[in-house]
Amino acid sequence: MWQLSPSLFNVLNLLRELPQGMSQTELSRALLMHRSNLTGLVDRLEERGLVKRLEVPGDRRSYRVVLTPDGQRVVEEILPRYYNAAREVWGEMSDARAQELCRELAQVSENAERLAARLNKPSLK
Repeated sequence: MWQLSPSLFNVLNLLRELPQGMSQTELSRALLMHRSNLTGLVDRLEERGLVKRLEVPGDRRSYRVVLTPDGQRVVEEILPRYYNAAREVWGEMSDARAQELCRELAQVSENAERLAARLNKPSLK
């Protein structure tokens, strides 16, 4: 129907409530993926008319990725099914347990970001 991979959907879903969009760096960090992988995703979405890149004034190397009206429409079509499937997957988990799990996963994400930053720093020898 929509022929979107989970990764492509995640990009659209992240941009859904951000009319100002996100930079590709911000998107790659939010999705925990290398920026070069994100570039391919954005290219595919742009070819399909679901997102567009807007130049950042004063920085010719940076772009903001924003949803197009078609991209917004597609996300809004998908979300009801997505939420129904999520309810089925999560089952009868209480709100309190879900919030606790989210806090724990946020900590895991912060740990991963710290490690990635440390590994990306050039070492002094």
